[in-house]
Amino acid sequence: MTPLPGGVGISGLTVYDWEAADGLCGGTPHMHLVCSEAYVVIGGEGSVHTLTTSGFADTRLCPGDVVWFTPGTIHRLVNAGGLRLVVLMQNSGLPEAGDAVFTFPAPVLADPDAYQAAAVLTGDHAAAARRRRDLALEGFLALREGGLREFHTAAHRLKSELLDAWRIRWRDGALEAALMTGRQLEALKTGDLSHLDHGGVSRLERPEDPLFGMCGLLHPYPVTALPTRPPRGASGSPHLRSPKELSS
Repeated sequence: MTPLPGGVGISGLTVYDWEAADGLCGGTPHMHLVCSEAYVVIGGEGSVHTLTTSGFADTRLCPGDVVWFTPGTIHRLVNAGGLRLVVLMQNSGLPEAGDAVFTFPAPVLADPDAYQAAAVLTGDHAAAARRRRDLALEGFLALREGGLREFHTAAHRLKSELLDAWRIRWRDGALEAALMTGRQLEALKTGDLSHLDHGGVSRLERPEDPLFGMCGLLHPYPVTALPTRPPRGASGSPHLRSPKELSS
């Protein structure tokens, strides 16, 4: 399968309408360590609450809006009525491989086993996703009062064993897409037009059954399978857990 342009990932998202402890409806606060994320609003209205070292922000979302943010931005989608998005993720496949950290309270973040138990959806997935959202919201509200640097440190500690595997996905995804453009430019400079003979159209069918993602019912489009070999100089591929930690 030909990867999506630029090695990005794409999903459809219907944001949860579950009311939380603060009276707002919406998704689970979390942060990505190396992936930027973009929203294209296609229906309804709401906002995205973000928290960075620069402070808290509430960005309105209306149909036609395009909003994006960089790694290190804790984000929480708020549904004010029928909010639906198309989500674009940098480094296709990497968020699904663990590049997301929930804003659970500090004692949970400090214990990898407790974090894993809170993050994984077991049993009734709707009920489990709601519990996960509520626990992350508890931590998010506390972070608004301080402790963001400590959260960054805890996030790194939780995900450090995955970094080699993430590098493989970046290398064989987004980096390879950029390098291919470079090779094509060099070929054009020499008059080599051979890559134009390989033009074609690809299509991804929308998954029929939505998944319970971080912020809502998620329709993730499949990504191209990537090699599992370790990068040069690595001793081996780290263990990849498979919690149902879906992006957005």
